[in-house]
Amino acid sequence: MTLPAFARVDAGSMTDAMLVRRVLDGDPRAFTMLVDRHLQPCLRFATRMLGSRHDAEDVTQEALLRAYRALAAYDPAGGFRTWLFAILVNRCRTSLLQRSRYVRRVVTDEDMMHNAVSGDDAGSTELRIEIERAVAMLDSDQREAFLLKHVEQLGYEEMAAVTGAGVSALKMRVKRACERLRDLLGEVNDVRS
Repeated sequence: MTLPAFARVDAGSMTDAMLVRRVLDGDPRAFTMLVDRHLQPCLRFATRMLGSRHDAEDVTQEALLRAYRALAAYDPAGGFRTWLFAILVNRCRTSLLQRSRYVRRVVTDEDMMHNAVSGDDAGSTELRIEIERAVAMLDSDQREAFLLKHVEQLGYEEMAAVTGAGVSALKMRVKRACERLRDLLGEVNDVRS
């Protein structure tokens, strides 16, 4: 039995644009490969933005579904990751806005904290938890910019495409986020002393 041409896919050798083309040509498994490739960074970003693994999973699923439905509008010149993160950032913003209507909270998901730490000694674990809590205390614009720059390692031009903010504004947000994190982490050290 001969497999159809789209059944023989080596995801490692295909670019995101090639996989998108395959999805649009009728190969639904190609979208599964895109999801496999981008799910963890999306979940990581959403979890840190929202402070809850459960909320992050919901928002990431919504973003991926929206991406799938809008795949025909994807422009390969902009890069799939940038395009997907723009959708994800908007879903996170919407979630934060909806949440703020009910309760203003800065609580982190403890399971997420423990899962983020792998095999570190107790001191490193405590430090990582304090850093995660400090990041969660940033205002949402600063947290978003900080996470995109220092966790997801996007360049400022890519961040601008994702967020719709200007490069200079994003640089200022990252700078202010770093300053605020230094202050917050300094307070933790002062309390411990």
